Formats: sequence, C-alpha cells, structure tokens
Amino acid sequence: MALYRLTDDAPLDAPVLIAAFDGWVDAGSAGTLAADRLADGGRVIATFDADRLFDYRARRPTLDILDGTLSTLEWPELSLRASRVEGRDLLVLTGPEPDFRWHEFSADVVELARTLDVTSWISLGSIPAAVAHTRPVPVLGTASVRGLLPEGVPQGPEGHLRVPSAILSVLELAIGQAGIPSVGFFAQVPHYLSAAYPQAAIELLRQVGIFLGFEVPLGELPMQALETRALLDAAAAADERTKSHVARLEEMADQARLPSGDDLIADIERYLRDRGGEPGDGGTGGSRMN
Repeated sequence: MALYRLTDDAPLDAPVLIAAFDGWVDAGSAGTLAADRLADGGRVIATFDADRLFDYRARRPTLDILDGTLSTLEWPELSLRASRVEGRDLLVLTGPEPDFRWHEFSADVVELARTLDVTSWISLGSIPAAVAHTRPVPVLGTASVRGLLPEGVPQGPEGHLRVPSAILSVLELAIGQAGIPSVGFFAQVPHYLSAAYPQAAIELLRQVGIFLGFEVPLGELPMQALETRALLDAAAAADERTKSHVARLEEMADQARLPSGDDLIADIERYLRDRGGEPGDGGTGGSRMN
C-alpha cells in the first residue's frame, strides 16, 4: 500500500519538485522557511500517512488545553503542495523528516514525480558551519550531473565525505537515478546559532530563482532577517569571547578561506554533540546563541 494519497490530479505544466524537511540538514530552519515561502498559497495535491512515517514519541502532537479542558491536537503532517510562482508550476514537498520507512517513502516520491511529470528536482537544506552572521551566506551545491548548478555555487566540497544522511539526500539520489535532473542547495549557517536564520532562507530562494530563471518573492523574510541580524549583533557585542570568535570567522571569510571537507565534518560532529547526539528533530544548527 502506498504511503501517499493523491488528492488533486489537475494537470501541471512541466512542474519542478522542491523539497525540504524539518530535522537533519535544516540548520536555522533555512530550508523549510524557503520551502514554505515557495508553497505559500498553494493547494495540497498529495498527503502522506503520518501514522506509518512518524514516531510520535519523538515528534509528539501538540495539545491545546483551554481552562483545564483538552481542546485540540495538532499532528505532524507531511504534504505535497502545488503553487505557481512567476508563471512556473512548482511542487513543494515539506514537513517533518520521516522517522520510518525511508525505502518505501523514497520509492513513492519517485512514483509521484513520474505520475506528475516532474521535470527537475531541487533539494533545499542548511548545515552548521564556521561562518559569521555578518558575512554573506555561503551555499554549497549538489547535482546529478556536472553543469546543472548556477554559476557561483560550488558543487562540493571536493573529495570524499561520509556523513549521516538525511531523507532529503536519499530522495535526491533516487530521483537522479530515475533520470530526473536534480540539484541541491545547502546554505551554511553559523554554528553558534540556535534560532531560525531567515538570511539563509533568502539566499536559498535567490539560488532557486537563478536556477529557474525568475525572481522569487520573499514576503516577510527580509524584515525577519533584519530583526535576526540585530539580535545576533547585540548578543555578540555583549560577550567578548563570542565577539572574538565572530571576528575570526569574518577574517576567514574576507580571506576566502572556505571550510574544507574536514572542517564540515568537524562542524557536523560538533552539531551532533550540542544536540546530545540526536540529529532527528529540530535542526537549528547549534546551541550557543539565541
């Protein structure tokens, strides 16, 4: 039995499937913020069986209690929404990262992509890295074949890395193997951050726009980014150690000393330690600065 139910089969014109999941590889919630912006105002065309995909002990439903009376439950949901941005049909798959049945989920997403005549795939994610919030957000890319990524987005890092996988990468690999061109954009988020980072979401959307050939409307993200920047500046100024650390990261950026593969592994390991060794929920990219 399929894990999904197709609820709307209205025809789409050469849709692009974009995916981001709350959890691992979503530092600062950058990927899901960007995906939600792309899906804004869209219609749900497919839903997934949450009871078969989620561990409710890890992702407990949210309970509302009103004056001592149990009122409502909000359950984790995973859905595929169709939106139209600047004349282009988009399919946006987003929600919590599934806990179970990754093989089945991957096969079902490939089946959905074929059924809906998807022309290409875009992964949106973010990783903790040794970067400063005072400098432009670096983005690394992945691609099923060389030459797909926009100019200025390095495909890498170079060399052989072995890292804990996210379902996002499982899907991107499966989609590419199914013959659908696929790319991934992964923003590097300051590892000292423990809150949403709209600056990175904006950069991800900029790269999506370059890849697809149009400018993505940003909505409230720029204002949120300004507010976040002010909070981070104030927090850094109030602590000499943090201020000194940010200054070192600024120097690295100004000298174009991009993190190496070993640096990225070290950042991921630190990220896991800060989260108590559990990458499965949240994905905020660190635990030091609010």
